[in-house]
Order: sequence, then C-alpha cells, then structure tokens
Amino acid sequence: MSVAVAPSAGEVVANAPDGLAVIDADGRFVEANPVAVRLCGLPAGTVAGLRSPFPPPQDEPPARRAGELTVEWEPSPGVRREFSYVLQEMPAHQRWVVSFRDVTVPRRQERRLAAIAKAAASVASKRSLVGTLEALAREVVRTDAIAGVQILTVNSAGDRLHVMGTAGFGRTHDFFDKLMACRALGARLLMLEAFDTGQTVVMESRYEAVMADPAWAPLREDLRHPRWDSFASVPLMARGERLGILNAFYAPGQTVGETELEFLVAMAEQAAMAVDHASLLERERDLARREERQKLARDLHDSVVQQVFSMMMQSKSLGVLVRRGLPPAPETVAQVADELSSTAEDVLGDLRGMVVELRPVTTVDQSFAGALRSLLDTTAARSGLRTDLDIDDAGDELSALDGDLVEDVYRIVAEAVHNCVKHAAAENLQLRLAMTAHGRRRRLVAEVVDDGRGLRAAAEDTAGGVSSSGFGMTAMRERAARWGGSVRVQEVPTGGTRMRLTVPVPAAVPTTEGSSWTVER
Repeated sequence: MSVAVAPSAGEVVANAPDGLAVIDADGRFVEANPVAVRLCGLPAGTVAGLRSPFPPPQDEPPARRAGELTVEWEPSPGVRREFSYVLQEMPAHQRWVVSFRDVTVPRRQERRLAAIAKAAASVASKRSLVGTLEALAREVVRTDAIAGVQILTVNSAGDRLHVMGTAGFGRTHDFFDKLMACRALGARLLMLEAFDTGQTVVMESRYEAVMADPAWAPLREDLRHPRWDSFASVPLMARGERLGILNAFYAPGQTVGETELEFLVAMAEQAAMAVDHASLLERERDLARREERQKLARDLHDSVVQQVFSMMMQSKSLGVLVRRGLPPAPETVAQVADELSSTAEDVLGDLRGMVVELRPVTTVDQSFAGALRSLLDTTAARSGLRTDLDIDDAGDELSALDGDLVEDVYRIVAEAVHNCVKHAAAENLQLRLAMTAHGRRRRLVAEVVDDGRGLRAAAEDTAGGVSSSGFGMTAMRERAARWGGSVRVQEVPTGGTRMRLTVPVPAAVPTTEGSSWTVER
C-alpha cells in the first residue's frame, strides 16, 4: 500500500506556474523560483542581490501595493517584457514576496487594437496629412517592439518618395536622394520592392547587413541609431493605387510574426486612407479654384467688361466729333459725362462686390457674422435689394467652427446671394443662420430666401443660373458634400426661392529592375 506524500513548500514554489520571488526594500532579488529566473532572463545560479524588474516596494504607497500592478522589463537590449504582479509584505524581515506573470502578448494586443482605433480617429479628425502620419508613426513605435518607423508617400509624378511621418529616427530632408545614391552603388532597396510589387517585404537581421555593405554608405549614419534588427516594409494601397510605403525597423531580439504583420498592415491601411483623403481633398480644392476663376471671368464679362466697353464707346464718340471739326454741344458733353459717371459707379460697385466675395471670410477684426453682414451690405448697395441677417444665439458657436468649414459655408451663401441678384428680380432677401440639435450632434443650417419670381421663371431666362443642374449649384453642392452636408433649392409657396444648407458640425475634440524609379545624380 503506497502512501501519498505531500509536496514540500520548496517543491510547490519550484513548480509554481507563475514567477515567485522575494525582494528586499531596494527592489533586489533575495531568491527566485525557476519560472521567475526564466521570465526575467536571469543568469543560472544565485540571484541574490541582482536588480529585479519591480520598483522598491517602500516607494509605493500602501494603496498601490494592495492591487495588481504592471511593470516593464528589458532582460536584454531590445527585448521588452511586461509583468503583472502582486506584492505581499513580510514585515518581520523588511522583505516582500512577489507573484508575477508575463502579460507581454495580451497587453501588446490591447495596445495594437487601441492604436488602430486611435489612428482611425486621427485620419477622420486631423486636417494635416503630415500631422496624421506623424501621429501614426508614433503610435506604431509606442505600441510594438519597434525601434523606428518611416511613412513615405509618392509624389504626383510617381518617381519620388517623401518622408511624411517618422518616429524613432530623425527626419532627413534628402532621404530619398541618399536612398537613390545607395541604389546607384548596388544596394538592394527592399522598400522599393514592396512599393513596386504591392506586397509586404520582411527581412530578418537586416541591420548588420546594411551596416557592413559599402553600398549603404550614403544612408548608414541616418540608419545607425536607434539600434534595430529586422525590417519590414508594407505598401500603402487605396482603390488599387500605390500611394507610398510604411517601413518598420524592429528592435533587436524581436520576431516579425503573423500578428506583428497584421498590425503593420492595419496601420498601413489607415495611413493609406489619410493619404487618399488628402489627395481627394486637394483635387476638390483645385476644382473649386478653377470653378471660381471661371465664375469670376464670366461675371467680369457679363458686367464690368460690357460696362467698360460702353464707357469706351461714349468717349470715342466725342473724339470722332472733335476730329471732324464738329465741337459737341455743351448739353451733349454733359449727357456723356453723366452717363460715364453713372457707368463708372456701376463698375465700381460690381468690383467691390467681387472683392467681398473673394476676400478671406474672417480676419482678426471681423467675425464670421461680420463677414456675412459685409456681404449683404455690399449686395444691397450695388443692387438696391433690401437685405436682412438673422443669426440666433449661435454666434459664439459659429466663431469656434473649423476655418475651412466656415470658408465653404461663406462661399455657398455668397453664391446663393449672387444668384438672387442675377436671376431672381427680387426686392427683399433674408439670410438666416442657426445651430440646431440632431440627436447627439449639432447641425449648422443656413437659409437664403428671396421674394423674387421663383425658381422656374428664373431658370427659363438663364443658362442654368439657379437651376438644380447649373454650374453654381454644382459647386455649392460639392462644397457641402465635403462636410457631409447638403444644399436644397426650392420655390417658396408665397413667391420667391429658398436655398437651404445643412451641415453636421464636428464634435469638439475632425523599385526593382524595370521599374520607373529614376536615379538622380
């Protein structure tokens, strides 16, 4: 008959699944079980007197000692671990028992998910592409065991890359020129392989190869610090188009496995979205600028050019009479002078109106509401319209709006006012602005209402000035759509036209061989 023998306390400690250790008041090991030795990367044999990952317990307030704590530990250069631990005091000996476990993987996964979410929010809210990509690069370095990150974007010609976001490394303004110099010397450029093929490229132990290869001499000092080992390059892709690359330089001792690459790809997708969004926004702005220039040219031709031509013809008529020896009668000269003066006043009024529409919406001395008031006053002076501005209690909120949003709202309102003057034959015009609640969000609503002849009658006499398909309406709707808003134009039952703009207000915190790459010498 066999008798079960209970394990001794020493055997329990030696075979415990968690790290168990005793530390002194200075946070140094007194003793540790095999799991603790392995987790902390301690040398075999005695551990007494060696520094432990855990801060001196006497420096922690009692309330902090009571719960589970976390600490980072670097057992060897570039190798980082995170431990979750609990302290139990041994009062008689001024020592503490520490029970700890390795939580590096789950904590890193939590940070990765948080970084992806934060990157998505940054892409949605930031107006600066450089600011967005810098934030993304910092998040990648902070989240994973990565020494440095570069995010590069391709230029419009498709033959140069620019460093738009970086973390870990310093920013080098001539990085691409040095990269091309390395290529000319025969260096293998993995990042360009990733860009050209559209596939992620990974190479382990890359640091030593780069530092030892003479072909990398132009960039060696830029890539020497911080110390790194493995390298990964992920292409930035959006709608099937290559927009750039994300380079990750992993700290020594780190493996580049499937989960690490999944995180890099997710962050590269966010970076690609930011680049694509910035490109689309710039195209929209270019289109808006071209449309505004065309509108200005059309307005100048329809008003100022014709008026100046009339002045020129009246002046020439007097000259012709004089050259024929037929001095004009005084009443004729007076009539021509009056007509010239009246036409000049009209020209001056039209030019002032155009200046009001083209100048910046707000200045140091003028608010958004003040810019709108100036627009209406100038319109009334040159057209004879009676105008009214109605802004409810939203004045303070309007002043806090994004500058680009304010600009677009102003342009939409100015276009609606211009259409009224040009096509409506109205006597009165009212501009109303309000901030309204829509669920948990706020909306800016702007209405331009006139008492003119109505939408249909105006459209019949124009080439589409206020119709739903006209040039002006297209520009207005594109500006509104840029912010997720809409523009509607409809007839007023009592006569006239109403333009209604609704915009949601953002919450306050929105190559390889054969490739086309050129080597510049």
